[in-house]
Amino acid sequence: MTFETRVRTAILETFAATGDAPSPAAVAGRLGSFLEPVLAAWNRLREGRAIVTGEDGIAIRMANPFSGIPTEHTFESAGVRYYANCAWDALGIPAALGRGGTVRSRCAHSGESLLLEVADEGPERCDWLFHSLVPAAHWWDDIVFT
Repeated sequence: MTFETRVRTAILETFAATGDAPSPAAVAGRLGSFLEPVLAAWNRLREGRAIVTGEDGIAIRMANPFSGIPTEHTFESAGVRYYANCAWDALGIPAALGRGGTVRSRCAHSGESLLLEVADEGPERCDWLFHSLVPAAHWWDDIVFT
């Protein structure tokens, strides 16, 4: 496993355990590494679109399906609240974690609150539809808006 992959794995494992984005220093500590190699890997992950950072280039805004900032799209399980980047990612979190819980979101069209119970085997039946205003080929033109 490359060092970059180890850094990415540590980021995702931290999100999975806590619901929060780790700092580069926390990842360095977790890996028993110096900070500089972690920052170099962080930049490569950002450039490769594996993570999205805030304006400072450091704080993680997105490490799909997890959001590093509070959003209206959440998944709650085992006493942890996870923020997702969108309603679609809110369904990706239980899939990534392999466990059930509760998804909460909001319909962007009607403003209606959405609540969906997800069992370990998957979500309950519902009539939700996913619609993206931006074609997938253009998501990275402005990934935060998308």
